[in-house]
Amino acid sequence: MIGVRLMSEKILITGITGFVGSHLADFLLARGHKVYGTKRWHLSRTDNIRHVLDRVALVDCDITDPIGARKLIDAVRPDKIFHCASQSFVSPSWDHPSLYMDVNYKGTVNLLESVRQAGLNCRVHIPGSGEEYGDIEPHELPIREETVLRPVNPYAVSKIAQDLIAYVYCRSYGVPVIRTRAFNHEGPRRDKVFGIPWYAYQIARIELGLQEPVIKVGHIDDLRNFTHILDIVEAYWLAMEKCEPGSIHLIGSEDKAQVHTFREALEQLMGMSTFKNLRYETDPQYVRPTQVPRLLGDMSRFRRVTQWRPKISFEQILHDTLSYWRDRERRENPNAVPR
Repeated sequence: MIGVRLMSEKILITGITGFVGSHLADFLLARGHKVYGTKRWHLSRTDNIRHVLDRVALVDCDITDPIGARKLIDAVRPDKIFHCASQSFVSPSWDHPSLYMDVNYKGTVNLLESVRQAGLNCRVHIPGSGEEYGDIEPHELPIREETVLRPVNPYAVSKIAQDLIAYVYCRSYGVPVIRTRAFNHEGPRRDKVFGIPWYAYQIARIELGLQEPVIKVGHIDDLRNFTHILDIVEAYWLAMEKCEPGSIHLIGSEDKAQVHTFREALEQLMGMSTFKNLRYETDPQYVRPTQVPRLLGDMSRFRRVTQWRPKISFEQILHDTLSYWRDRERRENPNAVPR
């Protein structure tokens, strides 16, 4: 366990209203830090942080605006930055490749340039994705930091660009950038456009009689190692504390019990349902143009540096995700009659 720090720091989370950002806020507040976060005045939803709205300082900023990014850094002057603001859902990236580069690449340039111009020496965490590795053959597993990047979607390309420009700012200007690539992480608050929460959301609606007992799915045979979001945010904190600026580290579970296909995850979730006559079927609208069949990483470098190991089981990931969507659907549909 990580103890509470004696000295409070000012920590900025870009994208604090999102899945990872909101859990990071919980983690940092519990350790006594002053937490600042960005939100877009016209777009951001604060549902994920409604329980801490009175404890965080929100700043209106769209990181695609360089002036806004500079004003943000000048106003907060943080001790650390967790850069979570991004376009993170893969599927729309084929239709909006420029948007993904604008947010993930150019937004990162705006943030890092603002830090540089302000003369700050704050560490900046750039969270990459295992998706960057893309088209990996079985003989190349497990993926290591040096494994060749073969992205197969515009999202992955934008994350590679983000990662490499961060490295440039570290080498060229001395900005202490911490670079990681995390593999699949799941849990409460993850948007239902992603696989596991999408299945859990539909199961919750079926149990309330709001949907026919058929779960719509896309391609479900891709293999992943899954990590709970609470383990991931702890890993991100340790990365900021212990990793060398500029270096790259992979983060995720290596436990064989955490390795599953999405089909296996779906069938385990179905087994947790109170409705016992569920079935699933493929809907072409949820099938992506290209797949990433296998993403399994070797996290030994990160483990050596930080001694981090994930603690939460795959079954708990599924349970927490399903419980979250059950609670949310009950709140939003108080008159629903459970099956």
